[in-house]
Amino acid sequence: MVEFKGYALTKADRAAWNSLEVVEFEPKKFEDTDVEFAITHCGLCGSDVHILRQGWGDVAYTPLVVGHEIVGKVVRVGPKVTEFKAGDRVGVGAKVGSCGTCNRCTHDNEQYCTASVSAVVLRVPQNSRFPDGTPVQGGFATAIRVDERFVFAIPEGIESKDAASMLCGGVTVFSPLRRNHIGPGTKVGVIGIGGLGHYAILFAKALGAKVYAFTHSPNKQEDAKKLGADVVVDTGVEDYQKPYFDTLDLIISTTNVFPKGVTYFTYTSMLTPCGKFVNVGLPDADKDMPSLQASDILWNGTFVGGSLVGSKRDVNEMLKVAAEKGVKPWVQELPMREYKTALEGVHNGDVRYRYVLKQDLVPVE
Repeated sequence: MVEFKGYALTKADRAAWNSLEVVEFEPKKFEDTDVEFAITHCGLCGSDVHILRQGWGDVAYTPLVVGHEIVGKVVRVGPKVTEFKAGDRVGVGAKVGSCGTCNRCTHDNEQYCTASVSAVVLRVPQNSRFPDGTPVQGGFATAIRVDERFVFAIPEGIESKDAASMLCGGVTVFSPLRRNHIGPGTKVGVIGIGGLGHYAILFAKALGAKVYAFTHSPNKQEDAKKLGADVVVDTGVEDYQKPYFDTLDLIISTTNVFPKGVTYFTYTSMLTPCGKFVNVGLPDADKDMPSLQASDILWNGTFVGGSLVGSKRDVNEMLKVAAEKGVKPWVQELPMREYKTALEGVHNGDVRYRYVLKQDLVPVE
């Protein structure tokens, strides 16, 4: 029996969310189209904290190994694998499976497949096990085994620690930028300067857009400028939105917390006619988003929508842009055994702007 090793939540106790234990676990059955790789780096996403704290609902099983921004080196490939070979540097993101045959899967929207398998992002029973029944385990581990359709080649020009958090945090904002044709001459608003928001600034600038950063945190205003924002707006100022009426082509909202009294019109009034407001944040289940009124979208012809991570095409294009444009995320690297520091840093909002954990476990012999 082949076993991997990882840092896991071993009991469904909300009070124990940041106390992981090293466990051995059996991976999914090795299939002909699988790629198995030894993990060297894994980013810590806010999603992992939501899951461990059970903010999105009860965990489906324990032990539970989180982490879904995974980079490492291929050690084994199935006989039907065509893209990868042993020794390649590769990554895996938030999705690790789908049906492969539906309209969504065959049109570069596999992340929306109703049979998709999540790499411990949306911890719900029907999406947290492989078809053979094996529980999905994430990247706080020594290795992972995934179908090649969900494995990405990491370009030489990107360091592993930088590539890791791109595979969820990066593509979550890159996908709506790409799919809304952001480029030179466009204007993009970014609400919330955190793990996702900092990536939204970096990639919007790399694509040639003028970027407007919106934050309520005075200590992040200088960060936003250093990241490349052309305009930084303090959302703590009354009627802050009014000077930007009819300005933005796209707004990406990354926030999990909406200030009391904010309406969608606060944001949509800043859009040009037929502009788009895209939400990528996912608050805890007990946190509400602003209510949407018909008048918030009719007067501007506004489109309001959401976006979930990205397809393989999105990821590959993002990595190409990152390598060509020298996109450099703000990453704090720690050994994986210091996971608690990282978890608490993300929970408390202290991280600037992504933690990446470097593997320090000895693989199972």
